[in-house]
Amino acid sequence: MSDNAAPRSQRQLRVGEEIRHALASIFLQESFYEPSISSLSITVSEVRISADLRNATAFVLPLGGNAPADFLETLGRITPQIRHYLSKKVHMKYLPQIHFKMDKSYEYAQKIDSLLEDIKPE
Repeated sequence: MSDNAAPRSQRQLRVGEEIRHALASIFLQESFYEPSISSLSITVSEVRISADLRNATAFVLPLGGNAPADFLETLGRITPQIRHYLSKKVHMKYLPQIHFKMDKSYEYAQKIDSLLEDIKPE
């Protein structure tokens, strides 16, 4: 969350977590007719939802971090199918639009760890 963003409400956090669980279940159980992602195990690390609950950003990462070049483009293409599965798992008056972003937090944590290793006293 950026410094200038308002803190998320309990409702946003709860809905985001429910959608995260549902997306993780969908990626685990459902099959998609996209060869580039059909064999991937996709991790959903976080879902951030807008204040009006109309848009959600899902931070995803293929297990092992080896994403095909068109990974996010492919997810964008199958978003209608994902929303269809999501509508069966999450019961809301309005199902939010889902936008996918690559989760860079693991890369960032590894970079911080390596920097800390470099400055360890001997």
